[in-house]
Amino acid sequence: MFRTLFFLLLVFPLSLPAQHDSRLYIPPADSLVRQKLQEWQDLKFGLLMHWGTYSQWGIVESWSLCPEDEGWCERRGPYAADWYTYRNAYEQLQTTFNPVAFDPDSWARAARAAGMRYLVFTTKHHDGFCMFDTKETDYKITAERCPFSTNPRADVTAAIFRAFRTAGFRVGAYYSKPDWHHPDFWWSYFPPKDRNVNYDLKKYPDRYQRFRDFTFRQLEELCTNYGPLDLLWLDGAWVRPASTIDRNQSWQRGIPEGQDLDMERIASMARTKQPGILIVDRWVPGPYENYLTPEQGVPESPLGVPWETCMTMGNSWSYVPNEQYKSTRRLIHTLCRVVSRGGNLLLNIAPGPDGRWHREAYERLQEIGAWMSVNGDAIYGTRTPENGNYSQGDSIVFTQNGRNLYAIYLAAETDTQLPETIQLDHVRPAPGSKVGLLGSKEMLDWTDTGNGGIRLRLPGRLAESPPCAYAWVFVLTLPED
Repeated sequence: MFRTLFFLLLVFPLSLPAQHDSRLYIPPADSLVRQKLQEWQDLKFGLLMHWGTYSQWGIVESWSLCPEDEGWCERRGPYAADWYTYRNAYEQLQTTFNPVAFDPDSWARAARAAGMRYLVFTTKHHDGFCMFDTKETDYKITAERCPFSTNPRADVTAAIFRAFRTAGFRVGAYYSKPDWHHPDFWWSYFPPKDRNVNYDLKKYPDRYQRFRDFTFRQLEELCTNYGPLDLLWLDGAWVRPASTIDRNQSWQRGIPEGQDLDMERIASMARTKQPGILIVDRWVPGPYENYLTPEQGVPESPLGVPWETCMTMGNSWSYVPNEQYKSTRRLIHTLCRVVSRGGNLLLNIAPGPDGRWHREAYERLQEIGAWMSVNGDAIYGTRTPENGNYSQGDSIVFTQNGRNLYAIYLAAETDTQLPETIQLDHVRPAPGSKVGLLGSKEMLDWTDTGNGGIRLRLPGRLAESPPCAYAWVFVLTLPED
């Protein structure tokens, strides 16, 4: 993932950097893309998986290879003292990567039961190791030097996509634009000094053109050999056209001009192979960023354009042995806040070196699924309410689907039962209608507060025995226009 911006969002979790300025958003011109974007916005909840050889060391994905003095790039372990020794040891992880417990069907079942509806899988991260059967490099899981290559499901990308499609998911391929293994990105003649190419692009244009062509051919493989794709999710925003570089942003000041991939050529190929495919060129404003992707945080207010928060279920994007997972309450509340502001939530779970998820990941998904089975109507197919009223303080958020307005009461950890009365501001149900509580057949009367809202009174038996935990959803019918 994009570590500099990840840090910013950890420090300022409810703010968005300039790259997520919705004023820079360009709606897709292709009608098939617009249709698929609408369908994607209805799905609301997806799964992201970071997985690669780095899981064997339980370290941050790829970034320890990057020679920058940043916390997420810090090298650890017996090889850390010397970068060249470390890089060699890191790349030798290919020879020991053997996830014999790999079972994508179990992942798909658990994710589906949790209410997830789409998948994004890391086919290649910045380290350049390919989790698919590419013909462009031997630095891949299906190469002979990788012990898992003899497994019938060695092409894990194909197996994962197949399992999730069978479970009814839309599927997307995460792909890193930079490639720190490729000799035409980090040329071995020069030592790398940061995340960018390590040679003069103007002096050696043919070398970078070879890298562009390599990238095009790999993306062509993904769009040709892996069945129907709904998303190309492209990471590594420092690989970008010169016209989009903002030197006022500290992380962009060192980006060399000419470090782009010809996205027009890539998009044309992708949409010829996969008509209507969404392309998410993350953090690069323009026609190939079909939706925005704030990382590890939720915008303070609706963005007015399609967007998706990508967030870890635990603390790390990649596998760590003793991961600390967010509570189910926090995850459900995050989903509700994201959806109320018009976004989707893409939640990351990292498989381990043997191909298993942590037990706690399955537990969280099961608990989220129990809540979604009661309250999914307030999530799927909804948008920010038409009147713009998406929240009421910290405890209530709103979503809307047609004439149905959903008020989601986010229960505090100490809340074991509903309050006897609840006031909803800026809400006016259709005359004569009643208010329902999802998961209950009992209908609730309401009274006008006289100041543009309503007051609900809950029967004691319902307040004491709510239909679910973590958050409760009231549904009311809005008047016809």
